[in-house]
Amino acid sequence: MKKTVKKVWNIVTSIIVALIVLLAIALVGVRLAGFKVFTVLSGSMEPTYHVGSLIYVRNVNYQELQSGDVITFMLDENTVATHRVVGVVPDDEDPAVIRFRTKGDANEAEDGALVHYRNVIGMPVFSIPRLGYVADYIQHPPGMYIAIAAGAVLLLLVFIPDLFEEDDKKRKARAHKEDARADSRRDSGSDPDAAALAERAGRLRQAAETLVAKEEHQALDGRLAQATQGETTGRSSGA
Repeated sequence: MKKTVKKVWNIVTSIIVALIVLLAIALVGVRLAGFKVFTVLSGSMEPTYHVGSLIYVRNVNYQELQSGDVITFMLDENTVATHRVVGVVPDDEDPAVIRFRTKGDANEAEDGALVHYRNVIGMPVFSIPRLGYVADYIQHPPGMYIAIAAGAVLLLLVFIPDLFEEDDKKRKARAHKEDARADSRRDSGSDPDAAALAERAGRLRQAAETLVAKEEHQALDGRLAQATQGETTGRSSGA
């Protein structure tokens, strides 16, 4: 029964750990590959990108962009948007400066302002539906604190059974050693209780022998004293 429970527990924890690892790769690991990750917060690009989707954006050469491409760009200092390019507008004074006219797929009108090429972050490569909700939640309190606490609890749940298993192994090892010692004593004919009783009996016997020896010495001394006294009396009478 314990083995079955342990097996099921290992499977469950392995699945949870695998999901967490995949989530970490999806949110953080891809950044090491040069991707930027953003959450879709509005429906302006429905049905291409649904609300709550997580989009992965890679750097792009702005000079290669053309109408029909989807770009992610800075709308202002605090806002990032992802819309489709509907026109490329070179600057009248400096042709090297390019601006892009953009529009959300679900919007009827084009965006009010042109996007300067310096504000272009990149081009979305792929997206994962609904994962943006998770990313947005765990990146801000209280979701961040809950995620940290859940991670700590998971670590405990993963390692605690191993700790109990180690203790159980130690207990079994001690019990095995004690059983081995008991078997060894039985094989050699020695019993701790019998040995203790024998030792106690030996001490009592020794004490008894000592006591008898003292009584015999006292009796012998008495007989010697009587004999000495008789001799002394006989000599006195002869004189």
